[in-house]
Amino acid sequence: MTYISKLAAFFLFTIVFINCSSIGNNMKNSRITALSQDGKAVNEANPLITQLYCADPTAIEYEGRLYVYGTNDHQQYLADVKGKNTYEKIKSLVMMSTDDMVNWTYHGTIDTKKIAPWIIASWAPSVVSRVEGDGKTHFYLYFSNSGAGTGILTAVSPTGPWSDPLGRPLVDGGIKGVGKTSPFDPGVVIDDNGTGWLAFGGSFNKDESRSEDDANYMPGGARLVKLGGDMISLASDIIEIAAPYHFEANELNYINGVYIYTYNTNWEKRSKWELGGKAPSACSMAYMTSTTPLDPKSWVYRGQYFLNPGENAMDYCNNHTHLHKYNDQYYLFYHTIELQKQYGVKGGFRNICVDRARVDESIPAIPNVRPTAKGVPQIKNVNAFADNCFSNLCVCAGVDFEDAGESGKMFITSSKPGSWTMVKGVDFSDGAEKLNVRVKGKGRVEIRLDKINTQTIAHAASSSADWVNVPIELNGKITGTHDLFFVFDGKINSDTWSAAN
Repeated sequence: MTYISKLAAFFLFTIVFINCSSIGNNMKNSRITALSQDGKAVNEANPLITQLYCADPTAIEYEGRLYVYGTNDHQQYLADVKGKNTYEKIKSLVMMSTDDMVNWTYHGTIDTKKIAPWIIASWAPSVVSRVEGDGKTHFYLYFSNSGAGTGILTAVSPTGPWSDPLGRPLVDGGIKGVGKTSPFDPGVVIDDNGTGWLAFGGSFNKDESRSEDDANYMPGGARLVKLGGDMISLASDIIEIAAPYHFEANELNYINGVYIYTYNTNWEKRSKWELGGKAPSACSMAYMTSTTPLDPKSWVYRGQYFLNPGENAMDYCNNHTHLHKYNDQYYLFYHTIELQKQYGVKGGFRNICVDRARVDESIPAIPNVRPTAKGVPQIKNVNAFADNCFSNLCVCAGVDFEDAGESGKMFITSSKPGSWTMVKGVDFSDGAEKLNVRVKGKGRVEIRLDKINTQTIAHAASSSADWVNVPIELNGKITGTHDLFFVFDGKINSDTWSAAN
């Protein structure tokens, strides 16, 4: 064991790195006897992240990475950990990204209330991007201002900083054409002509002038409007889409010249149906298509494609999906409340998941997608020799994430003894003999391969008050592809890691 001491201007730190030369299956070099509880099994990809609750997914691709945003249910949970998720405390949005579909980088939250102080709450984002005249990619993030309207944030990076270009909602109840619908749950798409389209609306108000069966069947809450060239104005009249059993969770896609409108159906009894086939089930996701979106009569109901998780051996909850094509594969993002059960929590706190969708682009048609815990396969390995963030991971337990001072960049800190993270599918290629970690604080990091309850192949200890780079000698050369576990003890912060020869 070697101790390296260094005297700095105002503090003394000691870094210890240990080459574990004799390690057995009893992990005799590990000081950690109990591991923090995980939120999912290490062979499961769903939910995407487990350190907080988030829902209502949307996604955008940028420079090869897929960025996903969602409602920050965790903000409501922290406001009342024993209560029901009533959403009114949620005033921020969650950001994460991936390039392999199983390891996700948590980028922190968008403080919507700070950026747009006029909001009531912020839910259910929908994001698009477009290269503008300045040569930069501009991101347009639309969100529900509670149930009262739709707001918009803009940025020139997928992780911000974000700004409020209007200082007010883009859509609210005072705009002609909104009518009695709740102007929230936006869905946005940009077509091949560069034109933006916005769907929104919630069907919560019963029309007393009609029979209950008619009001349930065609509640009249779905709306669509063309966006202006600046993406922050309206450029057409607002039309109503005759969406049967409409409720909320509006989204738009554009595939092969066809506009696809998806929505969540209501919970009402299916006492009327006039469109052929079967009526969609309660709180499922259904879709309609059109090639002339501003013609209300052009929209054709096509069926349902995602049943409520409660009909797939999970707990019932509300429903919201986002269909996205990434690396030539369609994925359906959705949420469930399965994670809260793992943590012994009640109240309807949700988490984003993803499964493959086999879309037929020639029609286009969306087949039924079934929610799973297994999720999707990893589409590329992690390069062990790159400068990897500790905040990019597949599974974690007992860690917290802190702002690194740069928009969208986070580091992790061990908040409990036995905290740990797992990075799935790390490619060490022909071999690595060292692992360099950038850490600070007083604590210890252990490195394990392939299984969390296996021998420690190396570890490092730190008592530094500032960030330091620590080379760790591994117990022999590591080759090939492995799942890489980091196990933490003490109050140690971890920023980046990389393998070396």
